[in-house]
Amino acid sequence: MQRVDLRSDTVTHPTEQMYQQMAEAPLGDDVFGDDPTVNQLEQESAERLGKEAALFVPTGTMANSIAIGTLTRPGDEMLLMEDSHIYLYEAGGSSRLWGVHPHPLPSVAGCLDASDIAASIRPDDPHQPRTSLICLENTHNMCGGRVITAEQIAPVAQAAREHRLKMHLDGARLFHAEVALGIPAAQLAAEFDSVSFCLSKGLSCPVGSLLCGSAEQIAEGRRLRKLLGGGMRQVGVLAAPGRVALSQGIDRLAEDHRRCQQLAEQLAQLPGARIEPNPPQSNILFVAFDQIDSAGYQQMEAELEALGVRVLAIGERGLRAVLHRQIDDEGLQRAIEAFRQIRSI
Repeated sequence: MQRVDLRSDTVTHPTEQMYQQMAEAPLGDDVFGDDPTVNQLEQESAERLGKEAALFVPTGTMANSIAIGTLTRPGDEMLLMEDSHIYLYEAGGSSRLWGVHPHPLPSVAGCLDASDIAASIRPDDPHQPRTSLICLENTHNMCGGRVITAEQIAPVAQAAREHRLKMHLDGARLFHAEVALGIPAAQLAAEFDSVSFCLSKGLSCPVGSLLCGSAEQIAEGRRLRKLLGGGMRQVGVLAAPGRVALSQGIDRLAEDHRRCQQLAEQLAQLPGARIEPNPPQSNILFVAFDQIDSAGYQQMEAELEALGVRVLAIGERGLRAVLHRQIDDEGLQRAIEAFRQIRSI
């Protein structure tokens, strides 16, 4: 029995056209700047995000790390959300690699509040680190795929300008925001000095992320990519599916949003169920139940696994489900039936 895998949208396999383009891509040594497929992907990515240049890297974590390294100095402090991917799930890289101190703040509807930013900026005091960077995340993973609007970003950007702070956007799933809002990703990225996005989250590529920013920042980013061991050779075989994803894979994300909303509607009917956010805004949701603790969610995860449905138990938050290209309507229905079975409906 083929499993319905809702653990993440990173589990997808390349499309047939991606496989074909991987086999046929013209190649060169990317460390020398000679891989034409990588060069095309970087140019197309920069244009799509409205930035001067772009850098192809293996992972989103590396893209975010390079962004922090290029926008700060050792001893600086960055402001970010306490439930952000950079703060929670990137191995403390900002402090370990660049000597940058993270200052976590509460997320408000998936974004930072401008008043919290103003209250957290350090005075000009040699005893304290310099506040130099703000990081946001769109869509916001641990807020259930919340979409961050241009109206939410605007006051944060104003605060950054007033205090001469740089801004980086972790846009791992930025194209989900583009589809949900009907606004080009470039418009959502316009206020940021740099933006990263993942090709392997929802876009069906096997690997790869892009960091987009100014030509000067990306030139320095190439140096940091080399430092981190991210210099790759005939890597056009991985860039080729990225070009397919950008040209063909974005509009279909609306299907994932539709199925996520359908899943939420059905799960909300289970006894004691709470959906976050409700309704879902993109392709991610959390479902929690009354009187269930973290151990209980681990048990539910195991029970669903036995029925051929995979989700992730996230502590007291409940169960996370992520919709993607390999979950069709039949798979969605199987997931709904599995939830009903373990909740005795």
